[in-house]
Amino acid sequence: MKRLAALLLGLMVLTGPALSAPIGVLVEERARTDYADSLPQDGEFEITVKDAPADAVLTLAEFWMDPRSGKFLANAVLETGEVQRIGGYALVTMPVPVPVTRLLPDDIIMEDDLTVMRLPVGRIGTYVMTDMEEVIGKQVRRVLTPGRPIQIQSIIQPLVINRGERVDIYFSDGLLALSSPGRALDDAHEGQEIRIVNLVSNKTVTGIATGEGTVEIIR
Repeated sequence: MKRLAALLLGLMVLTGPALSAPIGVLVEERARTDYADSLPQDGEFEITVKDAPADAVLTLAEFWMDPRSGKFLANAVLETGEVQRIGGYALVTMPVPVPVTRLLPDDIIMEDDLTVMRLPVGRIGTYVMTDMEEVIGKQVRRVLTPGRPIQIQSIIQPLVINRGERVDIYFSDGLLALSSPGRALDDAHEGQEIRIVNLVSNKTVTGIATGEGTVEIIR
């Protein structure tokens, strides 16, 4: 180990003045290489070094990391020529929208209800919402807790019709337009297919929810 450090130090002397760098910068450079193409576009590193060297570090002679956990070990070459084993974490974090207040079912999520928190990629599952624009305007399906990531299944498109609600049914074939009262058999958001009972004919028909309490049947 000392011979390796002496060799590296000798090469630096031959090629020019030795330049030290913050240990966090050196660790991030090596971590980025290990992640390569798997590094998320919005990913940023949070570096934690345990037992950081008191002396300036010239380079990392060896570097081992587990990308899944972010845990790393490295051999730091100091300006004194010594080599010191260091360890810590190089965690990749991503921005995630989280509620700033408790949101209840049927609430519509507004921009002021959210803030952005950076979380380790390992804590962000497949079903976590990561795009704030895709969260704003959605309707809460399950209680959302402040500071906790929002699961895809916890929000839905806002409902414009609720099951059991009275609706207005509109029918058009291009030449003839009719309307009739009905009752919804399902919940529906705008543009969703829905079953309704025509209260005039007492028949069940299927249409498209076009707005608050309105269903259109097109043929």
